[in-house]
Amino acid sequence: MAKQNNLPRVVIIGGGVIGLYSAYYLQQNGYQITIVEKTDGSDGCSYGNAGMIVPSHFIPLAVPGMIEKGIRWMFNAESPFYVKPRLNWDLLTWGLKFYQAANNKQVSKAMPALRDISLLSKKLYQTFASETGFDFAFAEKGLMMLCKTQHSFDEEASVAETANKLGIEAKVLSVPELHQLEPEIKPDVAGAVYYPGDAHLYPNILIKNLKDLLQKSGVSFLNDTEITGFDINGNTISSIRTQTGNTIAVEELVIATGSWSPILARQLNINLPMQAGKGYSTTYQQVAGKQLNIPSILLEARVAITPMAENLIRFGGTMEISGINSHINMNRVRGIIKAVPAFFPDYPIEVPAQDKVWYGLRPCSPDGLPYIGRTQKYKNLIIASGHAMMGLSLAPATGKLVQEIITQQQPSIDISLYDPERYD
Repeated sequence: MAKQNNLPRVVIIGGGVIGLYSAYYLQQNGYQITIVEKTDGSDGCSYGNAGMIVPSHFIPLAVPGMIEKGIRWMFNAESPFYVKPRLNWDLLTWGLKFYQAANNKQVSKAMPALRDISLLSKKLYQTFASETGFDFAFAEKGLMMLCKTQHSFDEEASVAETANKLGIEAKVLSVPELHQLEPEIKPDVAGAVYYPGDAHLYPNILIKNLKDLLQKSGVSFLNDTEITGFDINGNTISSIRTQTGNTIAVEELVIATGSWSPILARQLNINLPMQAGKGYSTTYQQVAGKQLNIPSILLEARVAITPMAENLIRFGGTMEISGINSHINMNRVRGIIKAVPAFFPDYPIEVPAQDKVWYGLRPCSPDGLPYIGRTQKYKNLIIASGHAMMGLSLAPATGKLVQEIITQQQPSIDISLYDPERYD
């Protein structure tokens, strides 16, 4: 669509995958877009993630029993979930809200909301892959949840039953059926649940090519630009100020800064409870004769494995809530790698050198639902953040919803539970 100069200029703070897809759909509707990013744009949270598109992930992190399980995991240096004990008011209040959300009533409300945005995103990825003209290794091979113990297998079979009731296809697989899907290196497990509707892609290629597409379409990128303040006129944000002393005029403003979103929200007197959940990944070449074909999650270890383009395979996991920092905890990385031979005894893998480890900070809301919507406090502010481990998975749907909010169209799905001011 040709640009219409009478449309408002949209400034998006955050050059990660959520900001990029917001820019994509707005630009498709003729808006002039500026993306402001505090880094050089090469270290976004989605570059090294597992690349999974997961309608199967319809259950939020805050579920009954998770707090008790998390407390047990805190005493294991290699566990998949860890909260660093510290006297921090934001962490304490987030933990209380997490506790309040971890009940069956709240989970039952959250599941359809996560299902709807996931299915919308999967559909948009399919369209995006067919229309954009570049390849990002999008593949619809599904996802397998591999269960080491019979107890976990029984629990996951129950989740599969819930999934099918929600309209998400899930198949309970016996070990022989599983081995037919992974014949070269057979998992040593009690069983698996297979979600054929899931997909995956190569994040590095997607983000690079999406940026190139946006730049060629006229989207402006201001990298290495940190926001230091906002100019307010009544209930409107009129401009943003940067570390260089410059001001950028704002007509519509989108905050899509992931784990850093609460910092900006606080400057605007908006309460946006969130914790940064650090995850790690490392990528290897596939081993000839021992290749894995279908993305999988090692359930008890919470480790994700994704075969990717260029004969690569990526291993990722952990949820380490330790604040915003760049420290790489190699104990957590060892926990990821040690889990692999427990499920695949014949798979050759070694702990990587620290410089081969990628980390990202996932923005985790207390109730497991993202923050997407226009605020009441400022009529020209939209927040798009809090996607936890599913930022890449939910990015097209989030970008589409941001576009629909700004263009005053009926949203593709009900967004009431994503209200960014629900904790204000």
